Amino acid sequence: MRIVFMGTPDFAVASLDILVQNGYDIAAVITAPDRLGGRGMKQIIESPVKKYAVEHNIRILQPEKLRNEDFLKELKELNAELQIVVAFRMLPEVVWNMPPLGTFNLHASLLPKYRGAAPINWAIINGEKTTGCTTFFLTHEIDTGNILLQNEISIDEQDTAGSLHDKLMTTGANLVLQTVRGIESQSITPFPQTGEPSLAPKIFHDTCRIDWNTSVDKAYDFIRGLSPYPGAWTTVNGVQLKIYETKKHKSASVETAGKYEFLDKKVLRMYCNNGYLEIISVQAEGKRRMSITEYLNGLQL
Repeated sequence: MRIVFMGTPDFAVASLDILVQNGYDIAAVITAPDRLGGRGMKQIIESPVKKYAVEHNIRILQPEKLRNEDFLKELKELNAELQIVVAFRMLPEVVWNMPPLGTFNLHASLLPKYRGAAPINWAIINGEKTTGCTTFFLTHEIDTGNILLQNEISIDEQDTAGSLHDKLMTTGANLVLQTVRGIESQSITPFPQTGEPSLAPKIFHDTCRIDWNTSVDKAYDFIRGLSPYPGAWTTVNGVQLKIYETKKHKSASVETAGKYEFLDKKVLRMYCNNGYLEIISVQAEGKRRMSITEYLNGLQL
């Protein structure tokens, strides 16, 4: 089977690699254009998918616009039977409708739950105990197409967005391989999404501000759902701090939610409405991530 693979970040590399390791013919990868970054914005940054493709001598296409006529001509000439999308961007119909076997997407949730850009973050923020991956055929509306396969995994109470990302990356890669094999053998019957949909919208800086006037559990889930990226933040002593790791302490506290206190330059407590979170690691603006003890030792309290 001749496949075109579309993706950009590390999350997509695992799915591409499992196809390569199992001998599938990857006609080309389509990934984001190179960009400038690093110090002085002078370093050329290549996507992880591009780097993988270079290492494995796979043809690379990096269109600025997916409706560009030259790109569409080149894509059609690849004669792919199937297209696979993992962590890429929205495709126009002229692209996803091109191959005879269609185009399927890997999404990091159990659709129709958590449709949107940030399913991993929102599943943890909302205190879910399970999530998973879904492969589905692309259609006009985002994340709404007929489901091919799903695989459920548990969310541990210590999971962060980072650790869950890595679990789902492996789960998703295996699901992509199963899906390709099922399409190949015609053993998969796509079925419509059923149940109540929920959304996982893109996360912005203001989204990440911690509301301490809530329960310890909700504040704890909010912080780990944004750790390590983009990072939940609050203001302490006039300094904006990203908080990455905490411990929960429930109590019938009379302290005001949002109050914080330092203990012996070793402990920072942030109070919620039914207890407090003990802060473990933080990052101040313009600084590196560090333990709370290391951070407090650098302050004059």
